[in-house]
Amino acid sequence: MATSGPKSVPKAAPKAEAEDDAPVAKKSSKKLIIIILLVVLLAGGGGAAWFFMGQKESAGAKHAKVEAVKPPVFLVVEPFTVNLQSEGTEQFLQAAFTLQVGSAEQVDQLKLYMPQVRSRLLLLLTSKKASEINTAEGKKKLSNEIMAAVKQPFSAGAKPQEINDVFFTSFVIQ
Repeated sequence: MATSGPKSVPKAAPKAEAEDDAPVAKKSSKKLIIIILLVVLLAGGGGAAWFFMGQKESAGAKHAKVEAVKPPVFLVVEPFTVNLQSEGTEQFLQAAFTLQVGSAEQVDQLKLYMPQVRSRLLLLLTSKKASEINTAEGKKKLSNEIMAAVKQPFSAGAKPQEINDVFFTSFVIQ
């Protein structure tokens, strides 16, 4: 029986140690949870602060960009009255439009070469049929063709013109 006595003592001792470890484990797990929650809250607060501070800076940057935008520069082109391609009856087009250009220097350049600009546009307009330009899509296509015609350089080796848009101010087909 002597052998069974020592066995029971060691068994009792580990149980007592396990009971002592359980409260320590519960206390350390509570501390661990509290620390993790604090870290998560601090990270979330820092992330929110970064987000809102970034929004203020980007809004300020957008506002600065809006102020830096140059006002548009326009060139009014005198109206055209041309014969259209025949579709059984004789039809005319009277059109007036304004060009939006990149800069005041472009306006001066276009005014200097206005006879060439008008010639190019007369050739373009007289090549059209009324049915081609009577719809909104036809007018948009004509607008793109006008931009392409005016953008072409006026002399060999020169830079193309900077034309941003064409705005029709009058458009009558008879």
